[in-house]
Amino acid sequence: MAGKSIEEFKVGEVMLSPGRTVTETDVVTYSWVSGDTNPMHTDAVHATKSPIGQRIAHGTLVMSIATGLSARIGHLDGTAIAALGVDQWKFLKPVFINDTIYLRTTVLEARVTSKPDRGVLVRRMEVINQHGEVVQSGLMSTMVTTRNAR
Repeated sequence: MAGKSIEEFKVGEVMLSPGRTVTETDVVTYSWVSGDTNPMHTDAVHATKSPIGQRIAHGTLVMSIATGLSARIGHLDGTAIAALGVDQWKFLKPVFINDTIYLRTTVLEARVTSKPDRGVLVRRMEVINQHGEVVQSGLMSTMVTTRNAR
């Protein structure tokens, strides 16, 4: 699927990604790659004694998965130039191993910049679990090509 140019995004447009289940392998691999071996992620016995009662996925792992879910929507395939920033990101609820998460994006801004070959896309990103609860949310800004750049 070809991505959309900045002019094709409409303020208020909502997209929902396919789901993705967060696995034990995801958590173990992310602990190794990131160096974050907090026992809430890596020690089942410790986690059962915590207020949450079980191991949780790293918040930043879930945030990373959200970027992959955004890619699966396909609207930026070949048109995204660069990530510009993440703002107001909130970790609202834990994500557990074997939870299935989805990404709901809402276009807040889509504008051409002073350079005619690019624009800025700002989307509200909401990570939703299998129970319909928003577990993370925030804003992501992306530089996107214009029709002129194609």
